[in-house]
Amino acid sequence: MADTSVSRLARLRHAAGYTQESFVTAFAREAAHLGVDASVSVRQLRRWERENPPPLPHPSQQTVLEAMFGVPLTEMGFDVPAHRVTVSAPISDPEEVKRRTFVADAGALAAAALVPARPGPRIGAADIARLRARLDGLYQMDHTAGSVPAMTQAHRIEDEITGALGAASYTGRIGRELQTMLAELHGHRAWYGYDGGRIDQGRAACMEALAAAQLVDNPLLQVSVLETLVLLAIKADRAWEAASAVENAYRLATRAGAGHTVHLVIALRDANVATHTGDLSGARRALSRAVSHQGHADTDAEVPNWAQFVGPFEVDYATADMYVRAEQPRRAVPFLRAAVRGIGGDLARNSASYRVKLAGVLLDAGEVDEACAEMSAVLAVCGGISSPRLLGKIREFQRSAAKVDSAAARECGECIREAVRGGTT
Repeated sequence: MADTSVSRLARLRHAAGYTQESFVTAFAREAAHLGVDASVSVRQLRRWERENPPPLPHPSQQTVLEAMFGVPLTEMGFDVPAHRVTVSAPISDPEEVKRRTFVADAGALAAAALVPARPGPRIGAADIARLRARLDGLYQMDHTAGSVPAMTQAHRIEDEITGALGAASYTGRIGRELQTMLAELHGHRAWYGYDGGRIDQGRAACMEALAAAQLVDNPLLQVSVLETLVLLAIKADRAWEAASAVENAYRLATRAGAGHTVHLVIALRDANVATHTGDLSGARRALSRAVSHQGHADTDAEVPNWAQFVGPFEVDYATADMYVRAEQPRRAVPFLRAAVRGIGGDLARNSASYRVKLAGVLLDAGEVDEACAEMSAVLAVCGGISSPRLLGKIREFQRSAAKVDSAAARECGECIREAVRGGTT
């Protein structure tokens, strides 16, 4: 049986994992996110939890409390006057219209739209924070361990979010957060499709992500999906789709007032499309825009998680790709070397991928010994990365090296066979 000596508000706080002190901090943070001028002290919280009935919170405090716990104020143990109860009612009775406000306060409506009206767990701000931390952790997992384990974790998070959306009770604001995270997860799955060579699955995930991002009217999230769609469309040899995705990304970024870093990502995807189609003049123009945006990226006040991977090394890599497409591998080499030096160790999967690319270009440039030394260095460090795309690049190098009559190339080929057989990637 529940301890009736503990107030409903205290039980909600305990269930959300807050101490009284941490609740006060979380309350201030949530008020800032909501744009509400509201605060609470530990002393006031103790009065709310101790007194019966507790003192009624101010309307602004009510908005924050309902957003944090995902329940109306009445369910927290407060005696709430009728005009402050956050529910809607029919207005067909003309007598009723005379005795109440025509509609509830817009802020109250946003906080009180509980979904659905059936038994289920309550989802509040603390639950959202925990899901958000796990979702953000997918970036690090993908970069360090590869897309295969990240995909497994993404499916677990997706099941939890869709379960909450379908069976839990939550406010309208919490529901929007859940839908936004679901759109992000679809975007992650699109990338995993690209990394795993499952192009059709990746494109399908892109379509789901775009629809979900449109439903929550999040243009920057749509941009993040479109930049992945560019890569998938290029792999599917759908250059027109990739070019359309770039144009839409530019439009959405302008609408959202995006900073230089987001525009840098789009410019790089623009260069990807131009390089793929052999439009080297277009690639140079896109790369010039990328260089300009990179030079101003430090002025961005905020950068979305999905754009934080980008940096000068991406510009160097895209420039090298242009020279490879122009069949000038020797001109590509210094840009690839700069990219490998600049990417850093925290992006392990991409770092290994860059080095494999460098090894392949060195081989094309006739620098066989250096190419094989670079590949051997990759094999020594990529054992914990599970990425089908990286493995495919390594095997592509293996096939190219097999055509070279060189002791170093033969030895390197044997090392790759041993690594692949041992499950290195």
